[in-house]
Formats: sequence, structure tokens, C-alpha cells
Amino acid sequence: MKIINLSDNVSIVNQYMAEIRDKDYQRNRLLFRNNIMRIGEMMAYEISKTLDYETKDIATPLGIAKVDVPVDKLVLATIFRAGLPFHTGFLNVFDHAGNAFVSAYREYIDEAHHEVGIHVEYLATPSIDEKTLIIADPMLATGGSMELGYQAFLSKGTPKRIHVCCVIATPQGIDHIRRTMPDDKTTVWCAAIDPGMNEHKYIVPGFGDAGDLCFGDKL
Repeated sequence: MKIINLSDNVSIVNQYMAEIRDKDYQRNRLLFRNNIMRIGEMMAYEISKTLDYETKDIATPLGIAKVDVPVDKLVLATIFRAGLPFHTGFLNVFDHAGNAFVSAYREYIDEAHHEVGIHVEYLATPSIDEKTLIIADPMLATGGSMELGYQAFLSKGTPKRIHVCCVIATPQGIDHIRRTMPDDKTTVWCAAIDPGMNEHKYIVPGFGDAGDLCFGDKL
């Protein structure tokens, strides 16, 4: 399994990461969502370099141009609700892709909020059979919701390649993906890898709850 961490090389993504981590900057939800979206766009551009291409003849007003264009059939998948702005960034780049959505959310199963379960409710997806599946979810903490989302998508086919995309990952989350997804066709993309999680399974230092910061508190 390949792991690609964008922060291994300096780029404008570092500025976006600095802003979304900043607790004062986070007060503006619009700016926060826009930066999550922009990181998705940057990551999509990097993924585009890994696709298969073929040369096509394109008729211009003055002649024929030969252009290398991607031939992969893509499905962009995300997990409600935190993944929506991140997914939008990918869709801005891969505007011809199919789209898949699943609700997979954490549920604390003990009073102290130390034990976390994942609940899956809703699924809407095209066939992913023999397609390149990109699963975009900002936080890869335990990896549980990413795994269950992936398992839900598998009910609609077997993908040719899998790109697991997040803004921040933990070593534990990456290890979980390594154990639960096909090693030979999975790539994990992230903008940062943080050391671990606190007792409530939030990434530390992270930036908090991505869904709440994008859309407001929930009951």
C-alpha cells in the first residue's frame, strides 16, 4: 500500500493547513470549508498524475491537436457530513466522475465517551466495478468509518484502484486501512499525519471535529 503525505514537500497546502488548524481562524465556517475544499482540489490534481491516459485528436478552429486525456472511469465517494466540502474539491477537478455517498458516523457506546462505534445508514452510489474509487473523508482517525464506508460501496462492485483521501491521518488509521483494504491497489493520500488520538478518539493536534467546524454543532 502506498502512503503519500503532501506535507513531505512544501507547497501552498501548508498555508491551508495552518489556517484550518488555527482555533481563531476556525470561527469563520466559510473560510474553513473553502480551505478543506482547496486541499481536495490540490490532492485531486496530484491523483490525476497517476491515472491512465490516451492520446486523442481534438478539432480546434484551426486544425487538429493531439491531447493526452485520462481514460479512467472515476467514482468520487464521501462520507456524510464532514466529507462534503472535501468531496466538492475533488469534483471541481474531476467534473466527469460519478459520485457516491454514504452516512457513517461515530457513536459513543460508553458513558465516558471513550469507546466509539460506527453506524451506517444511507447509501447512494453508481456501480464501482472496475472503476477508480476515490474515497474522500477529512479525518482518518481510527479508520473505522472509512472501512465501513468502503464495505458499503463494495455492494456495488469491485474497484480497479482505490484512493483513500484525507486531510489528516493517524498512524493507527493508516494501519487499519492497511489491514482492511487490498494492499496491492490502495493508496492513502493525506496532507498531514498527526501522532495519535486522545481518549475521545479525536486526532491530536488535529483541528477538532470537521463536521461541526464546517456546518455547526449537532445534537
